[in-house]
Amino acid sequence: MPLLDAYIPAGALEPDAERELMDEITDALLEHEGVDPSNETARQIAWVFVHRPEVYVAGAPADAPRYRFVCQVPEGQYDAERRAGATKAITEAVARAERGRYPDPEARVWVFTFEVPDGTWGALGRTVRLPDIAGAVMGERGRQYGERRLAERRRAEAEALLRAARAEAPA
Repeated sequence: MPLLDAYIPAGALEPDAERELMDEITDALLEHEGVDPSNETARQIAWVFVHRPEVYVAGAPADAPRYRFVCQVPEGQYDAERRAGATKAITEAVARAERGRYPDPEARVWVFTFEVPDGTWGALGRTVRLPDIAGAVMGERGRQYGERRLAERRRAEAEALLRAARAEAPA
């Protein structure tokens, strides 16, 4: 279910370390999305696109690799805890993959976690929603999970709007 754009400068990692990193990150993203990383159906739809940027810092070529990871999941899959967990797991995995080649790896890894609004994820030539995706991975239990996550999200959003309206209303 996760889609990841991994921006890794060419030569930043040894090829075997980069392959291990992609596997470790895939597991972490699935786990922090609430999916068993050993679920083969889920693994088949966990895609990573690797980009090879040239990175400049303060207008000059970077002195050590800088990494950017843009994680996208269907709406309803991330909360603050899951976002923090994915960010921590990716950062730590990159630090291990560098194998001590560069100082301060944690300061050179940026992670952005986004939810794709429900009804705007496209696959199989059509729009798919979280219940569709979760249902394909986990069957009817997954479909129910997806519906529940979205309903919880909508309820939380409505409650926040109501609180804001009450706070702005004249006494």
